[in-house]
Amino acid sequence: MRHFGHISPTAREGLFFREPSIFTADSPARMLSVALGATLYSPATRPSLADDVLKQAARGVVSMVLCLEDSIDDAEVTDAEANLIRQFAALAARDAASGSAARSPEDATGTAGAVDADVPLLFIRVREPAQITDLVRRLGDSVRMLSGFVLPKFTEDRGRQFLEALAEAETACGRRLFAMPVLESPELLHLETRGEILQGIARSVEKHRDRVLALRLGVTDFCSAYGLRRAPDMTAYDVHIVASVIADVVNVLGRADGTGFTITGPVWEYFRRQERMFKPQLRRSPFLEGRAEELRTALIEHDLDGLLREIELDRANGLLGKTCIHPSHVAPVHALSVVSHEEFTDAQDILSPERGGGGVLRSAYTNKMNEVKPHRAWAERTLQRAEVFGVAKEDVGFVDLLAAGLTN
Repeated sequence: MRHFGHISPTAREGLFFREPSIFTADSPARMLSVALGATLYSPATRPSLADDVLKQAARGVVSMVLCLEDSIDDAEVTDAEANLIRQFAALAARDAASGSAARSPEDATGTAGAVDADVPLLFIRVREPAQITDLVRRLGDSVRMLSGFVLPKFTEDRGRQFLEALAEAETACGRRLFAMPVLESPELLHLETRGEILQGIARSVEKHRDRVLALRLGVTDFCSAYGLRRAPDMTAYDVHIVASVIADVVNVLGRADGTGFTITGPVWEYFRRQERMFKPQLRRSPFLEGRAEELRTALIEHDLDGLLREIELDRANGLLGKTCIHPSHVAPVHALSVVSHEEFTDAQDILSPERGGGGVLRSAYTNKMNEVKPHRAWAERTLQRAEVFGVAKEDVGFVDLLAAGLTN
């Protein structure tokens, strides 16, 4: 897998100063946590789920969550579990038929070499801990297509049961399985219990650090506790009670001192059904200047202007990647995750070995101050993002990257 791997090598060469790196489901957790990008959720009840997964992979999706929880009715759980077993078996059969297991990561075609080379990182969102061990047992050999589980309403007590079940499932199947806890319980939102809940979550995930890939935020549940719903022209950060929780989660669990975890951005709820009308507007003059107003109009018409602002605010507040419930959200998230040439240059200068003693230097772009010690953690995170999302060429901007991401 690689970000922007669904576009042609020639197109990538035209966009990137440094192309995104190849990664597989067996890559280091530190890399995968950054590479998640736009994680697309899908109800586990979809009868064509295997086809949907491959279709989205061809459009640039690299991580998906197949949901057994809030996205389906309580009465559908049993049938949804059975459907998952069938769909994973279908994916495994197609993968075996493709011969992807014979490829190496250095394959000249540029494809990843693990058995899931053509399949995104797949996670199952369960309701209860017992589902983890039960589903892994029922998946049999097709468990090789699974990267882990999403753990809802995660608190210390509830989380301990989930993580113990995950460890048991790992032992049973002999495969590394990741956890992505969702922080969404009312106790986390309420001021009088927030500190205690956060400390408990911190204790729980620290015990299983190697197993916790990322922490996800359930902002819709936060809003629900107060009967709120943000409008399409408002970001999560405009809802102050939600913004305060995000800030506290990052404060405790997102530190850059080696104790923190990747925390992903909240879901964006709005989309338009006329998704394909969006693509021609971006394709009229690919890679040409003077398209900013055209892009802005297209984004507003498709309720994505707010999404773009929220993605930028996610990063400014220490979040990376995003929960997505519609395919039209994927390309904007990935386009805004690419490191600009200016960011990359600044990061390299800050981390230059001769600057190990600190100091201040003028940016190569001559528009800012780079202070070596205070900006070091930012620079390290920027280079991690550059590894998996690539570095854009100096004259390539968001419009070009978004247009390229929508090629399929």
